[in-house]
Amino acid sequence: MNRTTAQISASVSFVALILLSAAWEGFGAPLRPGGSWLILKGLPLLLPLFGVLHGRLRSVQWASLLCLFYLTEGLTRAWADPQPSAAWALAQALLAGAYIVLSWVALKRARH
Repeated sequence: MNRTTAQISASVSFVALILLSAAWEGFGAPLRPGGSWLILKGLPLLLPLFGVLHGRLRSVQWASLLCLFYLTEGLTRAWADPQPSAAWALAQALLAGAYIVLSWVALKRARH
């Protein structure tokens, strides 16, 4: 996989993670009926979004560190939450993990 493909794939998974965070707590399987303040958990992902979409190395690195929190939350809630929240959590973990791996590939290719 070349750098461009990895970067585009990473950007797609990052945007999907942002959208999933809002959808999960907004209407998918909110913590409380009608939604909760957890809908704001995706806001930190908006900070590096511009840099990730433009392939800036520092932004990609910073976003991959942020995604570790989303990976951890997704795995924890996939294990502990009842359905349908567990399915949303697993999707979050998969998207965060995909971004971490794809950003690593893109960064590795950028340095060579």
